[in-house]
Amino acid sequence: MPAVPLFALSLLSAAALGYEILLMRLFSIILWHHFAYMMISVALLGYGAAGAMVALAQRWLAHRFTAVFASGAALFGLCSVAAFALAQQVAFNPLEILWDPRQPLRLLVIYLLLFVPFFCAATSICLTFTRFVEQIPRIYGFDILGAGLGSLAIIAALFVLAPVDALWLVCGAGLASAALACVECRWHRRFLPAVLLGAALVLPAALPRDWVALKPSEYKELSQILRIRDARVIAESSSPLGLVTIVETPSIPLRHAPGLSLNATMEPPPQLAVFTDGDGLSALNHYDGRREPLSYLDYLTSALPYHLLVRPKTLVLGSGAGADVLQALYHRASAIDAVELNPQVIDAVQGRLAAFSGKPYSAPGVRVFAGEARSFIAGRAGRYDLIQVALLDSFSTSSAGLYALSESYLYTVEGFEDYLRHLNAGGMLAITRWVTLPPRDILKLFATAIVAMENAGVPDPSRRLVLIRGWKTATLIVRNGEFSAAQIDALRAFCRARSFDVEYYPGMQAAEANRYNVLDKPHVFDAAQALLGNGRDDFQARYKFDVRPATDDKPYFFHFFKWRSLRELAGLKEQGGLPLLEWGYPVLIATLLQASAAALILILLPLWILRRRQRVTAREHGASGTAEPSGWQIAFYFLAIGFAFMFVEIAFIQKFILFLGHPLYAVAVVLCAFLAFAGLGSRHSQRLHASGPAGPRRVRDRRSLLAKAVAAVCIVCVAYLALLPLLLRLMMPLPDPVKIGVCVLLVAPLAFAMGMPFPLGLGRTAASSETLVPWAWAINACASVVAAVLATVLAIHLGFTAVVLIALVLYVGAALACP
Repeated sequence: MPAVPLFALSLLSAAALGYEILLMRLFSIILWHHFAYMMISVALLGYGAAGAMVALAQRWLAHRFTAVFASGAALFGLCSVAAFALAQQVAFNPLEILWDPRQPLRLLVIYLLLFVPFFCAATSICLTFTRFVEQIPRIYGFDILGAGLGSLAIIAALFVLAPVDALWLVCGAGLASAALACVECRWHRRFLPAVLLGAALVLPAALPRDWVALKPSEYKELSQILRIRDARVIAESSSPLGLVTIVETPSIPLRHAPGLSLNATMEPPPQLAVFTDGDGLSALNHYDGRREPLSYLDYLTSALPYHLLVRPKTLVLGSGAGADVLQALYHRASAIDAVELNPQVIDAVQGRLAAFSGKPYSAPGVRVFAGEARSFIAGRAGRYDLIQVALLDSFSTSSAGLYALSESYLYTVEGFEDYLRHLNAGGMLAITRWVTLPPRDILKLFATAIVAMENAGVPDPSRRLVLIRGWKTATLIVRNGEFSAAQIDALRAFCRARSFDVEYYPGMQAAEANRYNVLDKPHVFDAAQALLGNGRDDFQARYKFDVRPATDDKPYFFHFFKWRSLRELAGLKEQGGLPLLEWGYPVLIATLLQASAAALILILLPLWILRRRQRVTAREHGASGTAEPSGWQIAFYFLAIGFAFMFVEIAFIQKFILFLGHPLYAVAVVLCAFLAFAGLGSRHSQRLHASGPAGPRRVRDRRSLLAKAVAAVCIVCVAYLALLPLLLRLMMPLPDPVKIGVCVLLVAPLAFAMGMPFPLGLGRTAASSETLVPWAWAINACASVVAAVLATVLAIHLGFTAVVLIALVLYVGAALACP
């Protein structure tokens, strides 16, 4: 009997999860970031399919365990590169998915290609559980611990490797896992480990680099600008935060000034284009210290607060390549703090391109900080005269509905409350967004500001709001205090000189709206009046888009979709109205339905075949088989804990995003901590189980341990839901390494308890019927497929707190149904 290849299993789990996270980065670059949901589903569906296959062929596979394990691991390594390379050859365009019938088929092809490597890895992992059922908790501990370390390792690797090089690293890890399995299992193929390790080293150099070179969608902004004659990439850097690309266009000068007044007579200085993951264009201006070339910045809607304040102390959130900092310098701000999420952008502006940029972040009175906006401001004690939230995303991507699934804590009610708390008396919060028609973004911002002020006890929010609109951008200003008559006069003069429309100010008359950039009716003014009046709830219910404020518990600011508008908007296909669908959400629902159908097939078909085999065997041997637990009982148990584990994990990743300052860090730290401590919990359950008596007493002890684990999960989750927001806010000013340690300590007890139900249930299933072990494993994986998508759908509509509470109900139900 071969030994258990625990270290090979752990390495393979690390490689598989690392590949899943890497695919999220790769598809963010070549397509768009919301395809992360597809990656999660592909990975977990591969696991579910492998479990179903092992359940049907376990006798044949178990007798060839080492060969199958090594083959699965090696094939995972090779297919991880080949599947992605082939997927890039599929001419898939997500922007056409709703009206081109070929696009869903092409998406399915990509789905099936990426399914293969996960299926190979999962076959090896599932077969290990089946072959060594007496060591399930130990195997599960190594499996989940390896996965946790893999999630951390791939993110660390992306700080030093390009995404394509990291792909070869995953390939090498798969081949190394196969070699390690041969050694651990003492397989007689003496030279095979050396051959596998040699292949891991030789393949990256032997194959042409262009074979796996990234090929971004032709519809991304970077692809479009590179079509300009003589356009060329002059600098590029990569990290887990994004692929930053800087482009020069010498033949046709770049002129990027979002929403520039049509009355402007000056042009921007020479500019370079800065992209993150091929999108989100921002301009790096040539700056030599003179103010005159920057005068065009006074003809943007975002310049309004500088005409209402005198030399304000300014905070710029999302400063990017520095255009908003230059705008503040042009208007002689007394001090400027700039916050940019990606330090690569700061390094490019201040370092490699310093001769062109003039180092705006080193100008007198300017300080720059690398960090996430909400996390930065929550950890600061200082106050400002002006907090400027820059125009952060791409207009083309926003208008196409591609941000519909993006969590954004920048525009939540709690975020506005934080900003307003950091304003001096008379200070202003200014937020600029793209103009979308019919109005969506700016109305949701307007409603968010109203609710934030009401929560702060402001008696009449209508006296503190101003909203203007240009032909392409709109700017909302919220003042810490009422606007004066002189400021209102300055507002009107600013808009009149630039032909911007005033959409709202205190005491404004309807006749003053919709004068320059004329719509069929004053939609924004009418909506502002409705949102400030007693009929706010009725207006939000009747409006064709969801403009209710986002919150930290439901941080989906860009979700505007309403099902009742679907038919009307789909009818506008011939008029180009399909982008109004905010189609990211319908695609999410389609993914949920697809994942659910696949999961049901993978669960029900193997069960039917297995039960049929067992009935035949029972008739042949004259046995009834009544001692085995019900298949539906097992199915419910593993479905419940699969859903519950994923729900809690995803919800708490979200809870820690603000605390750790970036979604990437939250995923890396929380996922690694969850999986590592869940693995320790699994090992602990094995020790307790092994030390107890055999027979019925052992079954009772297993039930008791399960009940205690579920009780611990419920108690800790409820306590965290109540206390975590306050606790994390108090610890926000701590240094990043300390915050990571705090995060790990908070996750540890919860994850430790969550690591017990799966191996305990699998052990009980193995004791009753070993043939059902891979099937139960597949059920858990398939539940996770659906849960990964369903958690997002539930969070959009109910919030992450509700997702956690649903998970607790499922855990309790699983404990009651334990087979």
